[in-house]
Amino acid sequence: MKKKNVGKGRKTQAIVMAQIEANAAGIDVGATEMYVAVPPDRDEDNVRCFPNFTADLNRLADWLKRCRIETVAMESTGVYWIPLFQILEERGFRVCLVNARHVKNVPGRKTDVLDCQWLQYLHSVGLLKASYRPAQQICAMRSIWRHRDNQVRMAARHVQHMQKALDQMNLQLHHVISDLTGKTGMAIVDAILKGERDPGKLADLRHGQIKASRETIMQSLIGDYRSEHLFVLRQALEAYRQYQQRIEGCDREIEQRLRAMEGKGDNNTAPSTKQSKKRQKPKGNEPRFELTGHLTRVFGVDLTQVPGISSLTAQVFLSEVGPDLSRFPNAGAFASWLGLCPNNRISGGRLLSSHIPNVTNRLNIALRMAAQSLHGSRSYLGDFYRRTKSRTSGTEAIVTMAHKLARILYRLVTTRQSYDESVFIELEQRNTQRRINSIKKQAAALGLQIVEPQPCVP
Repeated sequence: MKKKNVGKGRKTQAIVMAQIEANAAGIDVGATEMYVAVPPDRDEDNVRCFPNFTADLNRLADWLKRCRIETVAMESTGVYWIPLFQILEERGFRVCLVNARHVKNVPGRKTDVLDCQWLQYLHSVGLLKASYRPAQQICAMRSIWRHRDNQVRMAARHVQHMQKALDQMNLQLHHVISDLTGKTGMAIVDAILKGERDPGKLADLRHGQIKASRETIMQSLIGDYRSEHLFVLRQALEAYRQYQQRIEGCDREIEQRLRAMEGKGDNNTAPSTKQSKKRQKPKGNEPRFELTGHLTRVFGVDLTQVPGISSLTAQVFLSEVGPDLSRFPNAGAFASWLGLCPNNRISGGRLLSSHIPNVTNRLNIALRMAAQSLHGSRSYLGDFYRRTKSRTSGTEAIVTMAHKLARILYRLVTTRQSYDESVFIELEQRNTQRRINSIKKQAAALGLQIVEPQPCVP
């Protein structure tokens, strides 16, 4: 059998892609230095290396100006890209921040020089897609809110240290009351650290709303008070209260920034600091100020009217995305950016995989938690979640419900219309009537007749 010589004797022509961004540069971001590549016709030394000092980053921006660069592509490597991104944005460059996994270079030839040249080429021919980055005001809010979230996590770890110290002394207080950091728990722990050992006197500090009886609390406070465990308990309590003070400082800063934000709609004034009688007391890790009122003013609509969406979830929406969703053409694109849509892989006309992509997005996590909280909700969304869970696995039901919540929030923010559950009820009635009509047609095709039940006449 002769071997076929494909292309032998033919003239081959190299494929040259048209330049879409002629004035494009590529930057390989590192912890200590930046490698920058510009088109070869702009400078004899078209690839340069700059240290990460502020003066050198400004010198980098000056060099790009001299090379007549208008847009820059750079990878989102850690947090090292942030200072350079801000400097270039202030200088008027269009910065294209791309995912590092989307611009992998040829295997086996990876160097910093080749990486920046590869970024410059891909950006010049229009093959790079910029990551979404909200306005600077939202980015500042996001940094503070993420820092607050870290403080909450650290405070929770010290609560676990307190519980461990109580367990080692066989004090079962945190098992008979719901919250060790509540009024009863803190009062009893403070009394223990002051030297009180009488279970009766400690149980007298019980708040009236505690469900556990006085005798049960007394039994839980009989243990082995060892000095080493008391020392750990004291330090854990001090650390917990210190983090609570830091969280309060974050709340004050967040409230000031929320007041400075412009609102949407007619209600463009900041809410009053006076608490109304209808306002519920903040629960758990919610800020101690009127967060819902500020969010309603900024978004132009109250997102907490949606079942499962708390003020914390709405705040995560604001800090991660912001009130401006113009970058997303429709609700489907927004849900896809959140990683709540199947990642279909089709080859040869056959579906190979449709797994949900692993996306590290805080709003994705917040919406999944909101979806899971709908398990006991007496609403249309709660019924929809339970029906979905009965047909699929729990994980798929959570993702499906989170996708639905994302589309609802996109609709509310873009239209600034209040949440109306009657719309879903009408759609459900239409679907039910459509199914009834379909069943009637199938019965008629089989020569059967469906008799509708008549109301009972007394």
